[in-house]
Amino acid sequence: MYGEPQPDKFKRLIKTAGIGDIDMDGKFVAIKTHFGELGNLSFLRPNYARAVVDVVKSLGGKPFLTDCNTLYPGFRKNALEHLECAWQNGFTPLTVGCPIIIADGLKGTDDIAVPVAGGEYVKNALIGRAVMDADVIISLSHFKGHENAGFGGALKNLGMGCGSRAGKKDQHCGGKASIDPELCRGCRKCQKECANGGLVFDEASHKMTISENCAGCGRCIGACNFDAISFKDYLANDLLGCRIAEYTKAVIDGRPNFHISLIVDVSPCCDCHQENDTPILPDIGMFASFDPLALDWACVDACLAATPLPNSQLSDNMAAPGFVDHHDHFKNNNPSINWRSCLEHAEKIGIGSRKYELIKI
Repeated sequence: MYGEPQPDKFKRLIKTAGIGDIDMDGKFVAIKTHFGELGNLSFLRPNYARAVVDVVKSLGGKPFLTDCNTLYPGFRKNALEHLECAWQNGFTPLTVGCPIIIADGLKGTDDIAVPVAGGEYVKNALIGRAVMDADVIISLSHFKGHENAGFGGALKNLGMGCGSRAGKKDQHCGGKASIDPELCRGCRKCQKECANGGLVFDEASHKMTISENCAGCGRCIGACNFDAISFKDYLANDLLGCRIAEYTKAVIDGRPNFHISLIVDVSPCCDCHQENDTPILPDIGMFASFDPLALDWACVDACLAATPLPNSQLSDNMAAPGFVDHHDHFKNNNPSINWRSCLEHAEKIGIGSRKYELIKI
C-alpha cells in the first residue's frame, strides 16, 4: 500500500503471517537480532525491532532483544562492549521499547548445553542461557551475503547467533586452542574455566601454555580479557553449514518460534564486519514464516531471481578476467562458500521444509 509507513507494513506482514496464533500472554519472548558491529551501517534499523516488540506486547508477551557475544575480537566480544555497541547503533530500551539482554552473559560463558535431537555433528549445543530461558523465540534477520556461510538468514541468525562464545567456536573451529604469548598477561583467569587440565602456567615466562590435555572446548576464550586465546583450525564451510543447522534445531525445538527476514541493504558480507560495502542486490522485501527453513529458501529464490547491482563486489567479480559463472549470486559473490549444505541438512534433521507457498500482501 503506497503511503503506508514502513513499520506499519512490517506489522501487517507479521500479523498476516500468523504471529498472533502464538500464546504469548505473560510469556518471556526472546527476539533474536543482530545489533551490527561499530562502523557497519547495513544492519537492520532499530525501528523494525520496535515494531516486533509492539506486536509482542499487544499479545501480552514480555519481549526482550537479545544476541550472544562474538568469538572474534571486536566491539561485541563481551556484554559491556556489546551493549555499548548496540546503544551506539541505536538499540536502546527507549528506542526499541524493551530490555536488551546479552544472552550468554558478561564474558560469553553463561550458556546451557542443549541436546540436539538427531544431531550428526553436534550432540550438545552451547546456547546462551537467556535464549533458552525464554518461552518463545522470534528471529529477526537481516538477509545478506556471508563470506563463510554464503548468506545470513534465519538459520544463521539462530544457529550461529544464539551460540555462546564456546558454541561459536564449536561451529567454526576444531582442534586445540593456541595462545599468543605477546598478548597473554599471565592472569590465569582462563585456567579457572578449564575442566580438562589443558592449560598450564609457565612460572618462568609468566605465561599460560596449552597442554596435550586440551579438549578444544573453547571455554577459555570467554575468560580471556586480552584476546590472547584463539583457534586456528577452521572447519570447512560444508561442515559449518551442518553445524549451524544443528544449533538452530537446539534453539527452536520444543517451544513456539516465529521467523522474519528482511532482504534490504544486501551487503556482500556479514554485519559483523566493521564496514559494509555497496549492496550486491536491490531491496526485495520482507518475509515471515513459522518455518525458518522455508523462509530461507524463499529468500534465496527471491535473491537468485534478482539482477546484481552495479559497482558492487558481486558485479566486480562477474566482470573480472577469468570469471566462472556459478549461476548463483551468493557463490559468485564468495566463490568458496556452499550455502546449500546448511539448508539441505536442516531439512534432513527435521527443522522444516524446502517447499513453500509464497503469499504476497
